[in-house]
Amino acid sequence: MNMSLQTARTACGGLLLAAAVVLSPSLAGAAPWQDALYDRYNIDATAFIEARAGWRLHEDANEKDMSIGEVRLQADLSRDFGWGIFKFKGEAVGDQVLEEGRAELRELNLLFSPSDNVDVKIGRQILTWGTGDLLFINDNFPKDWKSFFIGRDDEYLKAPSDAVMVSVFLPAVNVDLVYAPVFANSRYIEGERLSYWNPLLGRTAGRDFIFADDERNRMGEDADYALRAYRTFGDTEAALYVYHGFWSTPEGLDAATGRLVYPRLTVVGASLRRPVAGGIGNIEAGYYDSRQDQAGDDPLIRNSEARFLIGFEHELGPDFTGGVQYYLEWMQDYADYERTLPPGSAKKDEYRSLFTLRLTKLLWNQNLTLSLFVYYSPTDQDSYWRPKATYKLTDQWTVEAGANLFFGSHDFTFWGQFEDNSNAYAAVRYAF
Repeated sequence: MNMSLQTARTACGGLLLAAAVVLSPSLAGAAPWQDALYDRYNIDATAFIEARAGWRLHEDANEKDMSIGEVRLQADLSRDFGWGIFKFKGEAVGDQVLEEGRAELRELNLLFSPSDNVDVKIGRQILTWGTGDLLFINDNFPKDWKSFFIGRDDEYLKAPSDAVMVSVFLPAVNVDLVYAPVFANSRYIEGERLSYWNPLLGRTAGRDFIFADDERNRMGEDADYALRAYRTFGDTEAALYVYHGFWSTPEGLDAATGRLVYPRLTVVGASLRRPVAGGIGNIEAGYYDSRQDQAGDDPLIRNSEARFLIGFEHELGPDFTGGVQYYLEWMQDYADYERTLPPGSAKKDEYRSLFTLRLTKLLWNQNLTLSLFVYYSPTDQDSYWRPKATYKLTDQWTVEAGANLFFGSHDFTFWGQFEDNSNAYAAVRYAF
């Protein structure tokens, strides 16, 4: 074991131990603050403080050995005024990897009902819909892929949006309308924390080549819209979706500046979810119209695609559930893509298929949760494994350990490019 890796692991253990020692006496009697807030101001409040640390399992010359090292304090506050509900969720983070402290605002919104069948939520909020389990077709709201791949809690995969959502409940159908006056992109892998396949260099890169993008940040001009119409037919949940905006990750390149861009995108789709064969089945599909490359002959912009997903979840035994999914991407105008592909570039397949497996087992009076999520692509010949164990010591204390393991036959495939980013992590959280 090299010295830097040993140092990273020592720091991980020290970070977790320090948090446990410091927090235990100082927060042991913290519960009454919630009662005081509610009694005096009618504010519901929860909070937690967490230390999380992890290290790489492979050496990567372009990245630090420590994959994650942070202490996070979150406060979640809400107040019901009768005419509306105000919600705030904010965090303070000390980040050892980036060597910085920062504040993060995850939610700040107001929910009210101007009529009996209309709800309106305005402000920063977490938006999500669709039927996939960690696979997204009609959910085009921003994601945080960096958090997902380094071992933060799963809630951080969903990034916040500054938006207005109007929900209308009608006898025939329910409708959600979302308007974001400024497009919010996903937090993609650009090299700051994780290495990735760089097609310009023809190799993996990291902090030696951090991609920059042209943000779409013009109020109104860079707005995006989403619509969902849904209803239940007996025991079947059905939904139609429309999204009009931009690719959530920068799927284009400006040749003049060398900066990544977010091409215009429209998505139409549908989903069904219902009980089947003693479990729950779901089907979802969507068509991605890449509006700045509808002919498929611009090699610098991602082609249009058709996407399809089918899934099934079933109880395998007492406190033991399993789920499987099959996902397919079908690139449109593939002949034009091949014809205009720059010489020497790694070529994508016309069809990219993906299988997923989720296993979850609860033990010790459901205080211990063991889980495994696996992505496997037979077309790309790569996979991504997410084993995790979470143990609830008390109502306040929770410990967790897990890993992000990437495998691939090629450096340029989706999961294969992250192979050197494989990592293991541990966390301790105190909720109060």
